[in-house]
Amino acid sequence: MSNTKETRISKDPSGKKLIVSRDFDAPINDVWNAWTQSELLDKWWAPKPWKAETKSLNFTGGGTWLYAMVGPQGEKHWSKAEFKTIAPEQSFTSSDMFCDEQGNVDNNLPVMHWHVQFLAQGQSTNVIIELTFDKEEDLDKIVEMGFNEGFTMAHGNLDELLAQ
Repeated sequence: MSNTKETRISKDPSGKKLIVSRDFDAPINDVWNAWTQSELLDKWWAPKPWKAETKSLNFTGGGTWLYAMVGPQGEKHWSKAEFKTIAPEQSFTSSDMFCDEQGNVDNNLPVMHWHVQFLAQGQSTNVIIELTFDKEEDLDKIVEMGFNEGFTMAHGNLDELLAQ
């Protein structure tokens, strides 16, 4: 199956922001649910052969998502998203950080500030993500850790999920 969809990632001139844009062949409600419900997030968020595993999700302003990226050998890398604002089927903002299984933040790794927007385009949905970092070195570190490749692969997983 040929996939013409493409994840576009560009670095903002400030050096502290990544802009990610991706079109999905699904109505906005389906795409929104895939981004906001743990049982769906766990099916696409991690690049294969990794998988995402939610420990807890409270998708509300002030709520958190605590999850692990689980590797093929069972190794787990924990992250936590703290949700700031939510406009249903339009956008949400969060701060994501690396942590341990209890949600204690690892201050040695960068924090990512997410602004995720959902734009209906007929039966398709455009998702635009602005990832802001406290400093350019933090952005560079996340890219070095494989963010661009991993997130692009995860979007491919989301395409598969939405096609079901």
